[in-house]
Amino acid sequence: MAVIQVEQVRKTFGARDALTEVSFSIPKGEIFGFLGPSGAGKTTLIKILTAQLKPTGGVAKVFDQPAEAMQQSAQKMRFGILTDNSGLYERLSIEENLELYRKLYDLPRSAVEQVLQFVNLSSERKKKTNTLSKGMRQRVMLACAIIHEPELLFLDEPTSALDPVNSAHIYKGLRYLNEKGTTIFITTHDMAEAELLCNRVAILYQGRIQTIGSPRELKRQHRENLIRVELTSGEAYELPVDGDTADRIADWMKRGLIERVETKEPSLGDIFIKMTGSELL
Repeated sequence: MAVIQVEQVRKTFGARDALTEVSFSIPKGEIFGFLGPSGAGKTTLIKILTAQLKPTGGVAKVFDQPAEAMQQSAQKMRFGILTDNSGLYERLSIEENLELYRKLYDLPRSAVEQVLQFVNLSSERKKKTNTLSKGMRQRVMLACAIIHEPELLFLDEPTSALDPVNSAHIYKGLRYLNEKGTTIFITTHDMAEAELLCNRVAILYQGRIQTIGSPRELKRQHRENLIRVELTSGEAYELPVDGDTADRIADWMKRGLIERVETKEPSLGDIFIKMTGSELL
């Protein structure tokens, strides 16, 4: 079953097209990455899927219902969301903020402890929210989004303010949630993050999807038909995959001159630049 279905979705703001004929579907249990530069339309689509905006045209469905139904109380229990607009009660502690969400979802008291461990904040629980660093706030907002272990989780740049140690901790937790059945829709500028977490990714540019597929598929599709050979002398060659190259490599190998041989496989960042002409910012 497709948890998310998007068909020919358009969104305009005045004379500007934010999204143009965007189509894709996400099956249950997938981690789907939405990649694109600032202003490409990533957050606009999340707002459509969570009923914060209405599309100008096309169809957006979540749990096989129009996305507008996501504002119904029964549907709100089924998803979690982390965006720049996610709010916290500034005068309350981390633990008190989470207690509010626990009561909202009618969860057992153990839910707070579990989610504090998830975001690596157990020892900081008594800190007031208005004293937190940007990275700590990010982790608290993520904790609020996942405390009820939603069926569907929307994450807009979830680790943008985190250091590598806490990012790795969050990745481990997200994979655990996914293994338990949570479908995850994630936007990110971090290509390593997308490759590490996502089953499939879509690259969005100027409101249109440029390409879509698994990281492995995309790298295979855009791979140059070249082999890079480094010799023990320090010389390096990029050679076409053909019979002449095979003969040259065989000769170098017989003489013990080869240090390394590798195919020229692009990174997701290389593919992004190729599709958009832009660096990820």
